[in-house]
Amino acid sequence: MHTPHGRIRSPFFMPIGTTGFVKTLTPDELKTLGAEIILANTYHLYLRPGANAIKKFGGLHKWMNWNGPILTDSGGYQVFSLHENRKSPHVSTKMPHTRVKISDKGVEFKSHIDGSVHFFTPEKVIKIENKIGADIIMALDECIPHNADKTYAAGAMKRTHEWAVRCKKAHKSPSQALFAIVQGGMFKDLRVESAKFISDLDLPGIAIGGLSVGETKQKMFEMLEVVIPHLNAKKPIYLMGVGSPIDLLEAIDRGVDMFDCVMPTRIARHGSFWTTAAKQNIKNTKYKLDQKPLDLSCSCYTCQKFTRSYMRHLFMEKETLGMRLMTIHNLNFLLNLMRQARIAITKGKFGQFKKSFLAKFKESDE
Repeated sequence: MHTPHGRIRSPFFMPIGTTGFVKTLTPDELKTLGAEIILANTYHLYLRPGANAIKKFGGLHKWMNWNGPILTDSGGYQVFSLHENRKSPHVSTKMPHTRVKISDKGVEFKSHIDGSVHFFTPEKVIKIENKIGADIIMALDECIPHNADKTYAAGAMKRTHEWAVRCKKAHKSPSQALFAIVQGGMFKDLRVESAKFISDLDLPGIAIGGLSVGETKQKMFEMLEVVIPHLNAKKPIYLMGVGSPIDLLEAIDRGVDMFDCVMPTRIARHGSFWTTAAKQNIKNTKYKLDQKPLDLSCSCYTCQKFTRSYMRHLFMEKETLGMRLMTIHNLNFLLNLMRQARIAITKGKFGQFKKSFLAKFKESDE
């Protein structure tokens, strides 16, 4: 992909910089790791510091000192996910979003920061994203739980389609690529209908939303296999919110080009890390006197400089340095996995590469 701030080689993974920064890392460190694009979130940046403040500093790139491509999510997922009724562990399948008011016009929600009331319409979201100035921007969609019933899923899908059309009409910045989002819950016929509708909008790229939200992996792969044949393979296909090594390779095999997920940075802050064998946790007692690096095959700064023993010590002491070093390792692991996947695809050997990786890798060894 070619953007005003540089090219991006696919398939690729986008580190999450939700509020204008990737937690604990500098832009230069991200470049060193090989990140070509990062993701920020419209919902969070709208609430703080505000789109006008970012525009005053020349846009998101200059404000956060990142000169590479940026994608901004519309904030739709956050509007819904941050405002579910947290008094109950169960989400109603008839009325999934208990702290937002949804209508065909848009969605009313309360700020998770101060409780103030706000209203997002498709037009307002596009206006905010145009001001922020990311290279790739997302249309507003309605996100639903994986266990939503078919009636609700169909209504949310229809609303998502209508909002996508309004986003396309409102979008006025030719330097920004607008993507719309396929929805439809866990229902094959709805997913096919949505894939055809979104593809027919003929936007620069297509996203697949509403997956990796609690359903089984098999169900997620099943939905991908239903959707992707109805999308334009010549355009980038973006699977939102997916970031485990196994899921990345399986989705690439099915035709996905773009990914984002908080997983590598979030699990790093809790002491978990990936190796070519499994996901593990450095707080395990067995690492107390372990003089090996996190991963013998890894060339990241953390693995070149520090032992598992020292990394465990940092986490036992709740030292921020441990979180930084673990974040460096986890992002390096995923970005390197993407590099290896690209090389394998170029050589026509992706199937062999995937099979070899999965034969050695376990989801977790914690």
